[in-house]
Formats: sequence, C-alpha cells, structure tokens
Amino acid sequence: MSVEVERKFLCNADTLKTLEEIGAVCIGQCQFHDRYFDTPEFSLTLKDMWLRQRKGCWELKCPTAVEGPEETTGEQSEAAALCTRYKEITNLPEIQQRVREVIKDVCEDGETSFSQKDGQAWLSEMNLVCFAEFTTVRRTFSLEEDGVRIDLDQADFGYHVGEIEVLLPEGGDVQLALEKIERTARKLGLTGDKRVQGKMNIYLQRNHPEHYAKLLRERVM
Repeated sequence: MSVEVERKFLCNADTLKTLEEIGAVCIGQCQFHDRYFDTPEFSLTLKDMWLRQRKGCWELKCPTAVEGPEETTGEQSEAAALCTRYKEITNLPEIQQRVREVIKDVCEDGETSFSQKDGQAWLSEMNLVCFAEFTTVRRTFSLEEDGVRIDLDQADFGYHVGEIEVLLPEGGDVQLALEKIERTARKLGLTGDKRVQGKMNIYLQRNHPEHYAKLLRERVM
C-alpha cells in the first residue's frame, strides 16, 4: 500500500514553457480510460473512497489521516491545505474487503469471499454501478527533486489540470513530501490559497450535480 500526496494546479499555454525553463524532463505520454463505481446510495464516495478501474486494473483511493503530533508553522499548514493525501490500494482481494466493510448492509451475504469470484460478479453482488467514466491524455514530467512527478492531464470533457505528486510507502514522511511539493510549486510560479478542483469534481458538477451536492454537504469536495 502506498500514500499519494498531491497538489493540483491549473494548466495554461505557458505551462510547458515553464516546465522546460525549470529543467523538467518529459518521461512519457499515455491515454487511459477510467470507470468509477459506487452504490446507488453513494456509500463509498460519501466516505471519500474512490473505486475505479483503469487499464483493466482495480484501484481504491481512501483518505489517510495525519499520524502523530504533526507540528506545522502557518506556512507549512497552508501548503498542506493545498494538497490531498490518499492511500492507494491495488490488491483486488484487499479492495473487495475494504469495500465490503463500508457497504456490508447492502451485500446479500457478508461472508462471501469476493476474491474468489470470477470476472466482475462481485460488483453486482455488492450493488456497485459505474457512475462516472472518462478518458484522459496525460503527459508526465520529472524534476531533479527526488521522487517528484508532474502530470499534465487533458480530460475528454474539456478540463485541463496539472498535478504535482509524491508517492510514499505507508508510514513515510508526509511532511517531507509536502516540502518537496511546495518547492516544486514555487518553481512553477503557482499562487493562490485554494485547492484546485480535480477532474472528478468538474465531471460531477457537469454531469451529476445532485451527487456533487451531496459530496459538498458531507465536505468530501
């Protein structure tokens, strides 16, 4: 299991030029199609849990709490507020177990071993349906800053967003990751004190406003 620490930023025509000026190197471009799943009652997303299928693989992103007495200055606190932190689970049996724990009241048989089910039968057994899907073209860059990755995403519904990301092992130094992200943000000339909306925020606003409104009420988004 890993922890993804990430800060989003808005892309514009000057972003590529800025990346070149600060010495970022493009390490690849890819295209992927994401499908997100939840129950009709939004049992997962209302708990800020995001189940998706990408390139045939399953991923579950879960919120992670700050561990230990994290002392931060005002500046550090502001930097942290601009970032998100999620645990990323990619092992399918563990994903199924985590999901079952959240939506056990929906399952017909709480003792079923979903990891032994063929194909996608476990989705119907847990009443999971696809509520969002879109395709993204991504260009990825690296910097000399160790472990920092910059992604420029273009979603097929017309939204462009950048991400500065550091991936840590569970229990890794989150504060160090935040510092790396902040240094990179300064190099990119990023300003502002509010989080930039991600692709899912914009997708739900445009396509499923009722779902989005419920997430706002629960302060998930």
